[in-house]
Amino acid sequence: MNDAARRIQRVYLVLTLGNTIAASFIWGINTLFLLDAGLSNLEAFAANAFFTAGMVLFEVPTGVVADGWGRRVSFLLGTITLAASTYLYYVMWQISAPFWMWAVVSVLLGLGFTFFSGAVEAWLVDALRFSGYEGGLETVLGRGQMVQGVAMLLGSVAGGVIAQATNLGVPFLLRVLVLVAMFAVAFWLMHDVGFSPERSTHPLEATRAVLAASIDNGLKNPPVRYVMLAAPFSAGVGIYVFYALQPYLLDLFGDPHAYSIAGLAAAIVAGSQVLGGWLAPLARRLFHKRTSVLILGSVVGAVILLVLGFTRVFWIALVLLALWAVVGSAATPVRQAYVNDLIPSKQRATVLSFDSLMGSSGGVVVQPLLGRGADLYGYPASLAMAGVIETIAVPFLIASRRQSASADRSTSTPAGTDQQGPAKDEWQPGPAA
Repeated sequence: MNDAARRIQRVYLVLTLGNTIAASFIWGINTLFLLDAGLSNLEAFAANAFFTAGMVLFEVPTGVVADGWGRRVSFLLGTITLAASTYLYYVMWQISAPFWMWAVVSVLLGLGFTFFSGAVEAWLVDALRFSGYEGGLETVLGRGQMVQGVAMLLGSVAGGVIAQATNLGVPFLLRVLVLVAMFAVAFWLMHDVGFSPERSTHPLEATRAVLAASIDNGLKNPPVRYVMLAAPFSAGVGIYVFYALQPYLLDLFGDPHAYSIAGLAAAIVAGSQVLGGWLAPLARRLFHKRTSVLILGSVVGAVILLVLGFTRVFWIALVLLALWAVVGSAATPVRQAYVNDLIPSKQRATVLSFDSLMGSSGGVVVQPLLGRGADLYGYPASLAMAGVIETIAVPFLIASRRQSASADRSTSTPAGTDQQGPAKDEWQPGPAA
């Protein structure tokens, strides 16, 4: 890695650190916050579903912003939108707002995150390639995940402890303050490198063009298509499980007001992300194909959730939670590298956003479904149901593997990529498995 690539990596890690700290202040207590505001389990997870619905709704339009106006512009808009909608969450908690208000603002939260999804990762990949970096993407993405895990550890523990010492609303105010600070940091440090935005005076036409590019380079690209089709099941389950573990662990612990325990659960996931990010390059070297890591991770994760659904001992549940998080965290950078090596530069942010859209669409259905299951049968049963849903992703991952894409075996920058980004279609059939 040369000096220019190191600078790009440092900026990426700083942005990841700040954004994750801001977001994670509420991750350990979000479900408790919604329940404390007077929502039922169904309503709380329905509010989360509206959040993911917002991501589905705005992924493509914000992809136009990222690819048409620049990844830096998209990031800055994300910090502003997320800060404002988070503050509205705090206000609604104070006034015990009706559910429809939570639904509307949750959609706005989703809008804030869509400005980030795809944009930062696309900025990183294009800038690294422009700088002359030829190493495997798993290494840099794994480091980013390790930093994300450390930030989540700090933010989630702090959020849980602060909520217990003060109230459930204070962590939301802290998120707003950090997001404002991140706007200033990104404005100063983040600049589009190796990418030239293609601005359009016709937003609707640009949206249609971007959607067409997402389909052409995503759903019409066989290896990417099957990974995207797996996303609704794996991502939907992951979102539900993370937030369901808060009340689930408090039930096992026996104290519904031990908010620091909810923060501890998020902190364990964060620590597991650090370990998973460190393990990602190792996992890639252990397996001949990237899809092997993805398939194994999905199967093992589903089994852990099934076991977790039958666990009644608090400390055993914590261990299983950590294992589940490590498995998923180790597979995530491998998945990111696989998809990035399959798509061209000019549509990178768009296709990555479309990939996120596919995952979010699963969350729209899975979260209220499993939330209703928790109301009817309890959290343990809903976790076991989540494990069953996770297994649906496996056949799609196997189908992606059968395409024998060269990116499945790749460990470095794909052929056909110059300093200005890929100049031609990057999916080429590889040797037979």
